[in-house]
Amino acid sequence: MEISGESTTVKLKPIEATPETFGEYGQVVEASPDGEEFGPRDAQLDLSRGVPRFYIMHLQDRPLKFSSITHHASVTQCLGAIGGHVWYLGVAKPSIVDEKGNDTVKSRCASGHYYVPPSVADVRVFKITGPKFLKLNQGTWHAGPLFRADSMDFYNLELSNTNVVDHTSHNFVKKNGVEFLIDE
Repeated sequence: MEISGESTTVKLKPIEATPETFGEYGQVVEASPDGEEFGPRDAQLDLSRGVPRFYIMHLQDRPLKFSSITHHASVTQCLGAIGGHVWYLGVAKPSIVDEKGNDTVKSRCASGHYYVPPSVADVRVFKITGPKFLKLNQGTWHAGPLFRADSMDFYNLELSNTNVVDHTSHNFVKKNGVEFLIDE
């Protein structure tokens, strides 16, 4: 860790996203032959709590650093770069719990679910290269997409109202005095 001003900067080495390395957070989905039947290598989606929204998301100025992280309790989410360009995603394991406890927080989103805030030590960064996309499990904390280019386009699959009614965030600077920097 390095001290920078009022917050501490934690440098994270990215891990290449593969089905094995990303398994605790979701799935890495890669190309499969046309005509192959649905199976475990396909995105295992839960879009049952609303109307799916599949769209192209244009992002600008997303440098390789972050201080807040978000989760969606009601949906799986898929993210992939158009053109297969390199990008990064900060993650932490889902931490939604069934009931209130000493270390839980009640989400302000519509579901009002309880969760345990992610710890600094549990945050990882994944590097995504080539023609693949990530499917995030319900409740997986995520920051990004992040990238070096000035702008990139991503396809995004979530629910039509995910960012309105199912968006819980944790700010590491406010809560822990920490920001993350991808050390590539």
